[in-house]
Amino acid sequence: MTPEPPAGPHTAPGARQESPPRPAPAPTPAPAPRPAAAAGDGFRKELSDEVPASASSSASTEEEAPPERLGSDLSGRQRLVKGLWPPRITRAQLIVALLLFGLGFGLAVQVASNSEGDSALRGARQEDLVRILDELDDRTERLEDEKQGLEEQRDELENSSDQAEEARRQTLERERQLGILAGTVAAQGPGITLVVEDPKGMVASNMLLDAVQELRAAGAEAIQVNGVRVVAGTYLSDSGDGVSVDGNKITAPYRFKVIGKPQDLEPALNIPGGVVQTLEKEQATASVERSTKIVVDALRSAKQPGYARSSSQ
Repeated sequence: MTPEPPAGPHTAPGARQESPPRPAPAPTPAPAPRPAAAAGDGFRKELSDEVPASASSSASTEEEAPPERLGSDLSGRQRLVKGLWPPRITRAQLIVALLLFGLGFGLAVQVASNSEGDSALRGARQEDLVRILDELDDRTERLEDEKQGLEEQRDELENSSDQAEEARRQTLERERQLGILAGTVAAQGPGITLVVEDPKGMVASNMLLDAVQELRAAGAEAIQVNGVRVVAGTYLSDSGDGVSVDGNKITAPYRFKVIGKPQDLEPALNIPGGVVQTLEKEQATASVERSTKIVVDALRSAKQPGYARSSSQ
């Protein structure tokens, strides 16, 4: 039999013991009333509810992002445009551009001049081309004859029994030839007469100089223009309404007396784009007449060179 716990002082014997009553929980204090929100707080709350979180986060990210990060977001084309515009021109770049422009302009002028020369020959007739080839062949033949003559003189000097007398004879002959070329002695022989009429006064000194150069290239041995002997050192310049030859003024008509092979001299003046066509473009006329005897009697005084000396001395 289970013994019963001892009874308390206020518990009757045999009575059921009851657990003491639990204490009542303490009442929870009521929260303190929140102060009334200001009108601005409600407006901020509404704005925060309307703006999504992603937008606010991206805005803050853009504000905090460095400029380098912003530039990396541009596309390649945008970066290229940004680098090229506005242009930044330095002094060195400007100088290089000017030099390149000058080089290009010079090349264009050179190509244009070459094209004009080629077009003149390309547009020439077959008869003109044949005549030009014949002129080149005649020049080659003339040079070969001169070479052969010099070789014959050398052989005569080597084989002559009296070399001193032969050398003296050849020296006198050479002196006469050089006198003709230097204009110190008169000359005569076959050749042509070129007469240039200039009613409009459009013929300049450079055109007459071209005629002289063309005649020399064709084998002219002696040239005289309006009573003035033309030599290696002759110069032409414009002088008012005429032309000055070595300081002597001459006027139109300009009459050239030329000694040489007529078959070479006349075609040289009439080639396409040559002297005659150039004068005709300036409204001048040029007539060429062949002759078996042309007399060139204008003389030049012999000048002693001031500095040049023979290297054989």
